[in-house]
Amino acid sequence: MSPASQTSANASIAKLDRAKQLAAALLSERGEASGALIARQLHDVLHALDASDRHGFQRYLAAELRPDKAVLRAVAEHYLADSTAEAAAALAQAADPPRQELLRRMNMAPGGTSALIAMRSEIGPRLRGEPELKLLDADLKHLLASWFNRGFLELRRIDWQSPAAVLEKLIAYEAVHEIKGWDDLRRRLAPDRRCFAFFHPALPDEPLIFVEVALVEGLATAVQPLLSRDTDEHARRAQAERSDTAIFYSISNCQDGLRGVSFGNFLIKQVVEELQAEFPQLRRFSTLSPVPGFRRWLDQELADAGDRDATLLRNVEADGWWHDPVQSEKLRPGLMRLCARYLTRPFLPGSRIDPVARFHLGNGARLEGINWLGDTASRAMAESCGIMVNYLYDHDSIADNHEHFVRGAPIVRSPDVDTLLANTAAARGCSA
Repeated sequence: MSPASQTSANASIAKLDRAKQLAAALLSERGEASGALIARQLHDVLHALDASDRHGFQRYLAAELRPDKAVLRAVAEHYLADSTAEAAAALAQAADPPRQELLRRMNMAPGGTSALIAMRSEIGPRLRGEPELKLLDADLKHLLASWFNRGFLELRRIDWQSPAAVLEKLIAYEAVHEIKGWDDLRRRLAPDRRCFAFFHPALPDEPLIFVEVALVEGLATAVQPLLSRDTDEHARRAQAERSDTAIFYSISNCQDGLRGVSFGNFLIKQVVEELQAEFPQLRRFSTLSPVPGFRRWLDQELADAGDRDATLLRNVEADGWWHDPVQSEKLRPGLMRLCARYLTRPFLPGSRIDPVARFHLGNGARLEGINWLGDTASRAMAESCGIMVNYLYDHDSIADNHEHFVRGAPIVRSPDVDTLLANTAAARGCSA
């Protein structure tokens, strides 16, 4: 190693050691008294580390800052001998790792919350290969779920008059239907559209999650008309006044470091209240949602089915089949039946449930409609053969639907979906 390289390596080690020293100081009595100052110094040092050294610090947090085994064993034995409330509290305190207290104190510095979210985002891709980091990830998730509970969240409507910094983030964070520049964004904020987001005081200009809504007549079954570039303001206002249905057509989580911290259920319910207050004529609140897990399940299902469905599998894999009306209509009955089966099959331990279905059904929505070629964008064709789904939020049945879902009862669905399922049973009978 050259002298220059050795000097650089030594400097890197010194910075990492300095971060560990500051972490120890922050956990000490001195840190308790002057925590904000030491926390700021620690964040400054961590910010100066390269990715490899930050990784080293994260491994240090996961491996070194664990509960004291001897203390925990003694307290646990005491609890087993004397199961009082006081003994239980002492056990909980002993089981709380020093790592969590360090993270709490790191949050005292200006920008601390944002830095901890960034840390969790950074360790996410490493969790599969380094299971020891799951301890740090679990502690971060536990604390962030507490700091970002519903009581701290602020719902804001985003429109064309919102700060440019917030509008830019909508373009950057849109995860379902790409926003193709400022003109596209302006259309999505037109008078017959609404966009709402949750914000947190610690991240005042950073949306945590946002939802885009279209005000329409009847259930929307395809997304392309909702994404049209029509900018006639007068026509858009008239459409909003005539609307009887609110379609939630895109929900995007913005902060990867907050994955697993639930905001969406609160967001939809509060947005429904906001829309009802502004547009009393609205009668239905529904999504137009993708089915991102369908194609993966379909490939496995058709592969397991053998020769009987081999032709269908080959045709689905053909490039651009949806542009050919004859080929598309041949595929339609089979794919619609299979999608209905995919969305309503029993969710057995170890089986995957479509993530979007889990979210909406778990929130108490009803599986209302399955729509052929509702989205023909390349991503949608690759993930779901272009099929989109309506999940209906009916105020009077949300609680019952939620209970059905969590108990593992059959998925609550509309007669139209039942018809597709009946066709599935008939098709199976014919092929037997």
